[in-house]
Amino acid sequence: MQSNKHHLRTMCIFLSVLLTSACSNNQQQTENDGPPNIIFIMSDDHAYQAISAYGHELNQTPNIDRIAQEGAIFTRATVTNSICAPSRAVMLTGKHSFVNGKVDNVQPFNWDQDNFPKMLQANGYQTAMIGKIHLDGLPQGFDYSMVLPGQGHYYNPDFLINGETQRIEGYVTDITTEYALKWLNEMRDKDKPFCLLYHQKAPHRNWQPAPEYLTLYDDTTFTPPLTYYDDDTDYAGRGRAAKEQEMEIDGHAMWGHDFKMLVDPNGDSTDFSRELARFTEEQRNQWMAAYEPKNIAFKEAYASNGELAFANDEAKEKEVAVWKYNRYIKDYLRTIKSVDDGVGEVLDYLEENGLAENTIVVYTSDQGFYLGEHGWFDKRFMYEESFRTPLLIRYPKEIEAGTTIDKLVQNLDFAPTFLDYVGIDIPEEMQGESFRKLLSGETDEWRDAVYYTYYEYPSVHMVKRHYGVATDRYKLIHFYYDIDEWELYDLEKDPNEMNSVYDDPEYAEVQEMMHAKLQELRTKYGDSDENDQKFLNAYLEVMEQRSNN
Repeated sequence: MQSNKHHLRTMCIFLSVLLTSACSNNQQQTENDGPPNIIFIMSDDHAYQAISAYGHELNQTPNIDRIAQEGAIFTRATVTNSICAPSRAVMLTGKHSFVNGKVDNVQPFNWDQDNFPKMLQANGYQTAMIGKIHLDGLPQGFDYSMVLPGQGHYYNPDFLINGETQRIEGYVTDITTEYALKWLNEMRDKDKPFCLLYHQKAPHRNWQPAPEYLTLYDDTTFTPPLTYYDDDTDYAGRGRAAKEQEMEIDGHAMWGHDFKMLVDPNGDSTDFSRELARFTEEQRNQWMAAYEPKNIAFKEAYASNGELAFANDEAKEKEVAVWKYNRYIKDYLRTIKSVDDGVGEVLDYLEENGLAENTIVVYTSDQGFYLGEHGWFDKRFMYEESFRTPLLIRYPKEIEAGTTIDKLVQNLDFAPTFLDYVGIDIPEEMQGESFRKLLSGETDEWRDAVYYTYYEYPSVHMVKRHYGVATDRYKLIHFYYDIDEWELYDLEKDPNEMNSVYDDPEYAEVQEMMHAKLQELRTKYGDSDENDQKFLNAYLEVMEQRSNN
């Protein structure tokens, strides 16, 4: 009798396992046979130079590289407006900044206008946004949203969870990954296709690494780029805009906020103590143990009697410039290490749950970033390092592993591309184009030029207002408002954009051709000098109101 009971129990367990396995297999089959899922990973200010798949050998990003190895990498992906919030508005709407209204970080974003998550949602998708979006207001188009207010904090960040504020202890990159995985695993309706916008704060300024990476690269000294020491002689090939910016690592970066000193070399307290006040005691102790010995060593080497002590000593000045570059680049790369870890966790989840085959995975940034080129950090300019953005996409059903695409795609194209994959008609008001057929190899035909605008001036970093057009080889830029200057670059002969050939007689025909391209695209997209003046007036009005308050 006991033997029969044991046999019956064993059979029940066996049947239960079979049933569970069958249900799981059916679930996976349903998800793999239906419309594609989308995981759109965006980091903030991640330069393509800091992704090892691009071959710059600055750092290693094995998990991000997996997307390229198993899918496609774009070598000339660009943005339409190289600054945080406007770039994200373009990504959501598929419309240029001067059409969607979010031209700078000052003007409000109208969430009532259509965006691609709204359209997916209306067609049966489960949608979520987790991480940074930097657009005020409650995100529309998402069944679940958990976003950082504004720029957010690296340590113990606040999140707006479906509009309700909650502070979560920990490191922001890890938290964003944890909740993205939680939504994927526990919160979504697994009978529906899904779209997850998984957006990291890192590596945005001021580059605070996770506790486990505070000393990463301590045994490495990075060599600055060849153009790091740009001076007045080097700027001679460009106009006033490059000379008058305020984004030099050795000049405009701050001892506290950027270089993480509580007391600067002149003996003055910095604002960094306010940032540490947000840390827990354990986090603060870890931070101090990692940074203070290095800060003290720097001051002992280069400061005396409360000031930097190497007047008229060019060798010492260069050593300090290299120290600043290394403090900056190491912190920047340390924050990327956590981003790459998170990408690996998400890719592993897809593999382990049978979702990899039918999920489009995109990795990109809201724009590029300067890693010491021209001596700079930040973005904003139409020069290559901030104009270009990393873009890697995996979708095994349609994209051959190891694909490389050198066409001029833009963040303007994300929304129509996602809609194309899902089978939704692309609205006429969307100005981007789907690059799905480029990825599948069905076509090689694509646009021959892209259009760019930048509006946020006068402001932090003092990058002047400009617009321009770029082809595979040439770039024409017009700086306006308080100046009226044109720059033209031959990227084949001058990839570092050190010498404008706008007034070079040998480039007269190129100049004429690029002006024609510029006017063609301004007309096509609906931009004009009147638009520029309208947005300038709106910006100056807000700035005046702020100065009066």
